[in-house]
Amino acid sequence: MKHFFYIVILISFVGCNTIDRPKKPKNLIAKDKMSEIMYDLYLLNAAKSVNKKVLELNGIMPLEYVYKKHGIDSLQFAESNTYYAYDTEVYAQLVEKVKADLEKDKALYEKLTEEEQRVKDSIRKAERSKKDSTKTIEGDSIP
Repeated sequence: MKHFFYIVILISFVGCNTIDRPKKPKNLIAKDKMSEIMYDLYLLNAAKSVNKKVLELNGIMPLEYVYKKHGIDSLQFAESNTYYAYDTEVYAQLVEKVKADLEKDKALYEKLTEEEQRVKDSIRKAERSKKDSTKTIEGDSIP
């Protein structure tokens, strides 16, 4: 009776913990394209969290925009996302690629911002020196 009890518990444990791997969709999105789609979704999600009204006023629906841009539909994305998400290592690789791309773009944006700030500073400095030189000329009037 004791062995029977252990066997029943073992079978129920194994039987309840089986999660079937999702079937590979017929129209599975390639990993590279999936990472591009995820990249766009991350950017649009960030934009939506910053100022949602700007997107709405310009008539941009983030998900529809991404689907149209990549030539996919919501079902294809959902099936592909579910398929890739089941294998955590593959999904982690996709997320890491997206993260690396975002970091690369962030570094580029920061570099451009610094360059823009340097240009603005040099323009201000030139304008100040021009104003200072005109003040000296006006102050040194001939009697």
